[in-house]
Amino acid sequence: MTTRYAFRILNVFAETPLGGNPLAVFENADGMDAATMQALALQFNLSETTFILPSTLATARVRIFTPTFEMPFAGHPTLGTAHVVRSLQSCGDALTLEMRAGIIPVSASGDTWTLTAAPPKTRAPQASRAELAQALGLDADDIIAAPLWVDTGSDQLVIPLASAEAVRRCQPDAALMQRHCGNGQRTLAYVWAKSGEREAAVRFFFSKHGAIVEDPGTGSACANLGGCLLATGQRGPLAWTLHQGDQVGRPCVLRLSLGADDAIQVGGRVIEIGRGEIVLP
Repeated sequence: MTTRYAFRILNVFAETPLGGNPLAVFENADGMDAATMQALALQFNLSETTFILPSTLATARVRIFTPTFEMPFAGHPTLGTAHVVRSLQSCGDALTLEMRAGIIPVSASGDTWTLTAAPPKTRAPQASRAELAQALGLDADDIIAAPLWVDTGSDQLVIPLASAEAVRRCQPDAALMQRHCGNGQRTLAYVWAKSGEREAAVRFFFSKHGAIVEDPGTGSACANLGGCLLATGQRGPLAWTLHQGDQVGRPCVLRLSLGADDAIQVGGRVIEIGRGEIVLP
């Protein structure tokens, strides 16, 4: 007896059909065990693959897997999965997704989706600015303010740089990043710099099988940048446009906003580019 699982391929934070950050979404994973989800995420080998399940608390329940582990929350999977849930359930432009990190509100205007992140938790890193700069292949004075670990659903190290040129110049060292940019579970760093009045250039690096790789568009880190801005005295309402992914050939445009109530929102366009089916014995 075989089981068939329908999936969709989408690009998130995409301004063109083949831009953005790719995502695979399984339309109905009811009855699928975690080991199968993890194996399918490795099969697709994208940054994340998501699995839609029934929920009694929200419009749908969602599990998010990288090729190697499950995540409690991630930005581009949240937005892309919401796009699929709306299509499947005809539930309108406002819905909620139940994740391990909690209930995430998501809304749409056309194919542009926006999530509201959890309030941020922050702490200082143990590594010095000089050590972090060395791990990123930069000079110490390229880091212009105190880095922070920020968690609005996913814990990440946010590092402010002096210029967009410094963001482009980053060349992470895997061994030094593992020494200085880890939280005990993952090795990662999110670097950013203002590139205009309300614009920023950003990059996100993380460890995968011992190597450092770069994510094209990171919604959770965008939310954490909002948390960093709040922690350093910024207040809403404000709106920023973030540019990410150019160095890996997948340009992404992310929208970050802080509300008058300091609510952090992350948005971007979602484009579906394909559908298919997995058949398992």
